[in-house]
Formats: sequence, C-alpha cells, structure tokens
Amino acid sequence: MARIAGIDLPNEKKVEIALTYIYGIGLTTAKNILATTKIDPSTRVKDLSDEEAAQLRSEIESNYRVEGSLHTEVGMNVKRLMDIGCYRGLRHRRSLPAHGQRTRTNSRTRKGPKKSPGAVRRKVKPGKKG
Repeated sequence: MARIAGIDLPNEKKVEIALTYIYGIGLTTAKNILATTKIDPSTRVKDLSDEEAAQLRSEIESNYRVEGSLHTEVGMNVKRLMDIGCYRGLRHRRSLPAHGQRTRTNSRTRKGPKKSPGAVRRKVKPGKKG
C-alpha cells in the first residue's frame, strides 16, 4: 500500500484513479503527474515499485498543494470573504448557497433539515391571574 501526502492509496486501483483519493488531485492532475514521472497510468498501486512511489511522492510534494495546506488555503479564502463582508462571504456566514442557486425549494444540504414552525405558545407573565 503506497502512502502519499498522508493518504493510503487503495491497492487494487490503477494509479491514475488512486491518485484522485488525495484532496487537491483530480483526474487531469493525476494524468499530468504520471506523464511527468513517466509511470504507466494502468499500473495497479500494489504493482508500483518503491522507487516509483518515491518518484510520485516527491513530484506531488514539490509541485502541488494538496491535503492540509490546501484545506488551510481554502478555509482562509472563505474567511477572507466573510471578513470583508462581500455577498459570497455573507452567504457562507449564513450557511446558504453562494453561487446563485435557488433556496425556496432546494439547498437542503447547506441549510440542514427543515425546521417547521410548530405550535407557538405565549408565555404567561408572572403575577397575572385570570
């Protein structure tokens, strides 16, 4: 099992697909990495030699921002938007969609489960009877 950028890559997958398990690496980036390191994309992770795994590790560490540092950067970008008070920042602050989607019927993932109004009771003030 190859461990790259703190992620254990699945043994039975092809290297091209297994690299996409790393946050910040998609299919296109995985193909570019394999082209740069001259590793066959159809090779299974379990069939990688230690030298090839080290090559992949060094390529990713030196040329790509992945996992922890990328999470930090994205979080800081969102925080910056919220601090300057722009529209997208306000949408993030209120946990609503930030890219113009409708919210009347959809966006349950962002808003969470429905909150029904229910029966609202008035509070009785102390000292008043009758």
